[in-house]
Amino acid sequence: MSGWAARRFWQEVTVEPVEGGWSVRLDARLLRTPAKAPLVVPTPALAEALAAEWRAVEGTVDPRLMPVTRGVNAAIDKVVPQRAEVAALIAEYGGTDLLCYRAEAPAELVARQAAGWDPMLRWAAETHGVVLRVTRGIAPVQQPRDSLERLRAKVDAVGPFELAALHDLVALSGSLILGLAATDQHFSPDALWQLSRIDENWQAELWGEDSEAAIAAANKRRDFLAAHNFWKLLHPVSP
Repeated sequence: MSGWAARRFWQEVTVEPVEGGWSVRLDARLLRTPAKAPLVVPTPALAEALAAEWRAVEGTVDPRLMPVTRGVNAAIDKVVPQRAEVAALIAEYGGTDLLCYRAEAPAELVARQAAGWDPMLRWAAETHGVVLRVTRGIAPVQQPRDSLERLRAKVDAVGPFELAALHDLVALSGSLILGLAATDQHFSPDALWQLSRIDENWQAELWGEDSEAAIAAANKRRDFLAAHNFWKLLHPVSP
């Protein structure tokens, strides 16, 4: 069974411990990924969320409505076999981080960026020992090598399931710093998402936002929050 059956055929969905973690059973069959790998996840919280998506299926299986399942499949089928490449791709964002590229004008946008982004750069310096330089306009800025090495080490230290979530958090926001902050329980994911949209929100206020751009922005926000939820399921907070 591929796990991506076209229509619901199962009656019962259960979570059970297996070698290496937890899996989900549809009646008598354990779930597999689209590449037919055994679907085994590292935490019971992630397994329960996965099971909840399969219990909610009515009729045709629609992966678009199953963000946890998509994340698990990506971790097993895509990240595991090319972990080094995925980690390197994520770490590269540190060299061109959104928070480091500021507008030269107008003054209100410059002030918004500073108010939103400067505290995040201070957090990166205080929490991770990462100091990044800021530039204005489109001229590239060379970041300190030791800061980039610390960021790379931070990314390299996480497992494949975490990398799958971190990839989306970073790629969608355009910022490795915001992506890492989203893995810290002290930050609101929605607030971080809004920080990543300062430039776009400014333009929308100035010129208006068309319907297609609004839909695209809403979809990206949904996916960012789904990636944050995926990370939380890997790191459940004790009551």
